[in-house]
Amino acid sequence: MNQLEFTKAFTALTPRQQEVLLKVLAGEKDADIAASLHITKETVRKHIENICEAFGLRYQQDHGLSHRPNLIALFAKYRPELFSRYPQNSRNNTQVLLSYYRSFELDLGLISQLDAALKANGCRVFQAGSNLRMAKNGPQQIYAELNQSDYLLLLLSPLSACSEMVTEEVRTAKTLQGSREGKPVIIPIRINCPFSLLNHDLRGYLQGINDYEWLKPDDTAKIVTRILEVILGSKRQEEKVVDSGLNSSTNQEKGRNLETPTAFPIVYALTPNYPPQPIAEPELPRGQVELASAFYVERQGIEDRCYEAIAKPGALIRIKAPRQMGKTSLMARILRRAELQDFAVVPLSFQLADSKVFTDLEQFLRWFCANAALQLDLPDRLAEYWNGIFGAKVACKSYFERYLLANITTPLALGLDEVDVVFRYPELAADFLGLLRAWHEEAKNRDIWKKLRLVVVHSTEVYVPMDVNQSPFNVGLPIELPEFKPEQVKELALRHGLAWGAKEVEQLMAMVGGHPYLIRLAFYHISRQEITLSELLATAPTDAGLYSDHLRRHLWNLEQHPDLAAAIKKVADSASPVQLESMQGFKLHSMGLVEFQGNQVRPRCNLYRNYFKVRLGNE
Repeated sequence: MNQLEFTKAFTALTPRQQEVLLKVLAGEKDADIAASLHITKETVRKHIENICEAFGLRYQQDHGLSHRPNLIALFAKYRPELFSRYPQNSRNNTQVLLSYYRSFELDLGLISQLDAALKANGCRVFQAGSNLRMAKNGPQQIYAELNQSDYLLLLLSPLSACSEMVTEEVRTAKTLQGSREGKPVIIPIRINCPFSLLNHDLRGYLQGINDYEWLKPDDTAKIVTRILEVILGSKRQEEKVVDSGLNSSTNQEKGRNLETPTAFPIVYALTPNYPPQPIAEPELPRGQVELASAFYVERQGIEDRCYEAIAKPGALIRIKAPRQMGKTSLMARILRRAELQDFAVVPLSFQLADSKVFTDLEQFLRWFCANAALQLDLPDRLAEYWNGIFGAKVACKSYFERYLLANITTPLALGLDEVDVVFRYPELAADFLGLLRAWHEEAKNRDIWKKLRLVVVHSTEVYVPMDVNQSPFNVGLPIELPEFKPEQVKELALRHGLAWGAKEVEQLMAMVGGHPYLIRLAFYHISRQEITLSELLATAPTDAGLYSDHLRRHLWNLEQHPDLAAAIKKVADSASPVQLESMQGFKLHSMGLVEFQGNQVRPRCNLYRNYFKVRLGNE
């Protein structure tokens, strides 16, 4: 369900259905809703069933009750402000969601002592571990609990640091904060996990948030004490905290990582000894950090075309490919080439912007300008150069022309990553994208705009209605990234120290195709002798296999959009390519799940076909 479909369904609800819905979003129980509206509980449940059906959340032989978490997920995505319409509930207990990835990586004493200490001090604790994430409707339960929680206690291990499901969890919490007065508050605890291991999106979401670090079992008691101090209020004397079995002498020990929490840094440190990240880096590494990776595979001719284009005045490069295909890695290398030519460089990822930024065009454009100035090491001069009387787009153009471009002596390469985020707000997207096109056209006539070089990165087809003369997506250099070819996979295997022949390459590609991230993930674990190729292939399309986290994230996203879930099931069940509605095909393609054959689609690889054929067949 997209924004337009959601809005249509919401406006079609009756006044009574909207009244019931707001109380459900506020966390009220059926009995309380019935009493306040002077109706029966059965009537409340019938209303909820009808509401779920209106949003496409009902299947044959299902009841509306089973889809409440999905309903909450939809509203957290499209109308998060409605969660604050009523108080969440009248509870007095602080609610904490204790999130960890795989318990075998962690010290179980830390989990159990955190749980016991919080409960002993009157908190309600909900544990979200791997078993729950793997369970049917598990992600929906986590989503619903996040909406009720005051705190998200996030235990980050090396594996969770690159987990796609954990990243989605944190993204959800950040989204909810905008409508719940900053709740849930996120408290990260790194478990033998350096900053550098966190994937890019996760570090972006946690940027500026104080965290704690656990290095050894002796740290457990100190960590628990610090967490209690944060959650239960200001620091207190030892006797004011209910004793939950902690050693009081240990609590008094000083530790640099525990006494004073640190904030997540922005700088990324390349760590090739760890698994490949699901999301690449849009920022340019600084200082001694090397951008080049031994595992980056060039696509023949594509990099050279981009390097040639970025050198041209007023250049516009459009990079489109499904998620995790290497778009951001290519953008980073284009910007690096520009930097080597003494360009000023500004990479921006819209994925890391707070959702409230997109609610108003002027607020969005001011955020955009402020971020560009920050990365150019220029002071914020919005108060001086922003004149809103002529409209936000004119003010933004003026700020770039009179201040940003005027105060640099070199060309400016501006890399815009995850532009898909803007597509979710059609009116804002039309204005912003039209602005980019106007800047590109200005470069044909005015020298100051010749300094600007744009790199625009997106996954989805551009379904924002726009005048063909105002769209930036029919000008400039278009780049679509293909999958790896067998010879590229064989070369990548060699770089991992694997003496593979055509047979092994063919077997792996028969399962995952030429998907860059899935190929690299396989090579990482096989080269470390953690799994064999035959073992990988036997379990790959299951929740017990190497790709379980990746597959569960896709399943979770599909469950938020029943029309897409039904579409991918249709594709997975068919032995030949099938025809889908154009929008469904575009969206599944942008997610990387299908590939086009003419106007028809088929699964991108057997990994997706086999997994969704079973999982969606059991839903």
